[in-house]
Amino acid sequence: MTKEAPLRAAIVPVTPFEQNCSLVWCSNSMKGALIDPGGDLDKLKEAVARAGVTLEKILITHGHADHCGQAGMLAEELDLPIEGPHEADRFWISRLDEDGPRFGIETKVFEPTRWLKDGDTVSVGEITFEVIHCPGHTPGHVVFFHRDTSFAFVGDVLFAGSIGRTDFPMGNHQDLLDAITGKLWPLGDNVTFVPGHGPHSTFGAERKSNPYVGDAAIR
Repeated sequence: MTKEAPLRAAIVPVTPFEQNCSLVWCSNSMKGALIDPGGDLDKLKEAVARAGVTLEKILITHGHADHCGQAGMLAEELDLPIEGPHEADRFWISRLDEDGPRFGIETKVFEPTRWLKDGDTVSVGEITFEVIHCPGHTPGHVVFFHRDTSFAFVGDVLFAGSIGRTDFPMGNHQDLLDAITGKLWPLGDNVTFVPGHGPHSTFGAERKSNPYVGDAAIR
């Protein structure tokens, strides 16, 4: 009989930007978290109910509206703590009331229960994610990495075949390249990652063919 993986996840695209909100949960305790609930809260609550998960917190990778615009509303409604991102993204979160309507998303400014920094850990049920600060797309962007299953939730740092934009205020292209190659690649080629948009991939596949941060590109 095969043992069930300790970490389970379901991807629920939200907002007009088809942002990958991830419902993650501990298969043993059935306690879970939503990573980047940017919008479509009814859709997210349905997914949680369907999975039979008890939500215990909200995790945020970065402060852009499609990723966290409705996190404060959900936290208030369900009395949940918000963990993340790094405090360098306070600038972005403070702009949510202005940025949301610009993109057709209802949004609300919030104060995380806990700002995260590089080297922190966050728990969901009986599982633990390592927090990796990966600035560049935004200054306070973090990645959540589950070492036991080699699984990472990378927000808008890295995509299948691409990387995050750095032309927004406080973006930095070199910081992003350094974060990906210096902090993510050492975690191993076998790491599967869920990006903020589009299909999942592995670090190994991106090292082989990504035109921005593949081994050939950075040689």
